Amino acid sequence: MTISEDRVGPSATENLRTILAEVSGEVIVVGFSEELTRDLVEILAKSEEPPSVRLLVEEDVLKWLRDDFVLAGTAAQLLKEGRLELRAAAEELEGTLVVTEEAVVSLLTPDEYSAGLVTNDEKFVEAVRERWTTVWDESEEFDLRTPAYSRMLESLDEEFGSDVETDFRTVLESAEETDDELDEVDLSLLVAAKHEQLLYDISTWAEDAGIASRATFSRKKTHLEEQGLLETEKVPIDVGRPRLRLLLGDERLREADAEELPSVVRELLSAAPA
Repeated sequence: MTISEDRVGPSATENLRTILAEVSGEVIVVGFSEELTRDLVEILAKSEEPPSVRLLVEEDVLKWLRDDFVLAGTAAQLLKEGRLELRAAAEELEGTLVVTEEAVVSLLTPDEYSAGLVTNDEKFVEAVRERWTTVWDESEEFDLRTPAYSRMLESLDEEFGSDVETDFRTVLESAEETDDELDEVDLSLLVAAKHEQLLYDISTWAEDAGIASRATFSRKKTHLEEQGLLETEKVPIDVGRPRLRLLLGDERLREADAEELPSVVRELLSAAPA
């Protein structure tokens, strides 16, 4: 299946969705912005039979992707499934292209509309594909350093149960929607405290899952304690030092539902004296 006609639509996202739905095989995507990269990952994640996509973009775009924990986890899942590959371009990129095995589509977004200009000339397509394949081969793979999102949630469920897994997923999505400054370590600790889990257990799970080290969790725990968001209590064990049970440090946090935690944290921090 290939693309045969130019596309004009209200957004580059809609044009991209239509293009990817009409192609198969290996697709090289070049020069995407942060917004289009997000759209690409979300479209691929929701597609039942997506093409295999090689994403070649500026390194800054991939660093931005890595900083978005949920989006990076979704991309990591696509990488694991062989539906997506990432490389930081070895040279400056000009234009925004989708290169299929039978067509080259240039995505243009002037003002209110987006156009996908299609070229099917066999020799031209072959030359463009060879050009970007060469650049791809010369570019470096990019390490997301993020666990696959679905597998991370599965392991959380296996370790702590469905209630913790559900609340963690809800808190991540809520923080994503509100553009909150809390990162995945902060949110893990808050959810663990909501369910009164041990610091040792949640930090060990996170280290094994590839989220962050136990040392990072310990530092973050101390910081959240200093802000009055967390408390801990010692739990004796048979051998060795007592473990620390995590507790939420404010009544408003204890009363909040999972999706409300990020916004309540923000309110508490904004109300705190400087």
